[in-house]
Amino acid sequence: MKGVVLAGGLGTRLGSLTKITNKHLLPVYDRPMVFFPIQKLVEAGVGEVIVVTGGNSAGDFLRLLENGRGFGLRRIHYTYQEGSGGIAAALALAEDFVEGERVMVLLGDNLFEESLAPFAERFATQARGARVLLKEVPDPERFGVATVSEGRVMRIVEKPEKPESRFAVTGCYLYDERVFDIVRTLEPSARGELEITDVNNAYLKAGELEYDLLSGWWQDAGSSFEAYARAQSLVREQCRGAGA
Repeated sequence: MKGVVLAGGLGTRLGSLTKITNKHLLPVYDRPMVFFPIQKLVEAGVGEVIVVTGGNSAGDFLRLLENGRGFGLRRIHYTYQEGSGGIAAALALAEDFVEGERVMVLLGDNLFEESLAPFAERFATQARGARVLLKEVPDPERFGVATVSEGRVMRIVEKPEKPESRFAVTGCYLYDERVFDIVRTLEPSARGELEITDVNNAYLKAGELEYDLLSGWWQDAGSSFEAYARAQSLVREQCRGAGA
């Protein structure tokens, strides 16, 4: 299985902090934000990763991450996204890299407390399809929201005004090799973007979407100043608890 880190976009929700740099290069306590998804992929047994980035700071990723050996990767690859066409559009840029294998996709600003290895292992035993990770949150209207019944995801709605549940779909997606075929069928949303929720719903419609519930904390660090500050606090406490 290969890994994809999506670290493009304009980062406008963090205001002046991202005026001269990509938000995924901002520090979260003791390391740059982009380190976190890469480290989670390595923990999950992924040996090759591609970073999808963009904007004027794209070259800074190469200087920071180099060839990936410092993370324990066999190699790290890079590709460039022009503009911000949505998460699914960014994922499509990794098709040649994935080369028909299964893929584990992480949003570059999503931080997870627990190891993602158990979920990757479950996906490896899954015959086909996709797998998403859910987390119960107090503000589900900010995310894609999954309605779950009898151990199955019934539907996923992107940023609903009246959420049917508190289960947010986090920024970790596991897909089989057909994901790129699905992306090619998508039409832009009202925001003019190709939505990852539409990818997940395509697998759901086919009866091939599985899920797991996270027990540890999850933070979408780049979504607001409050979320970014919260991420700093969570990582600091985690490091202190580990004796760092």
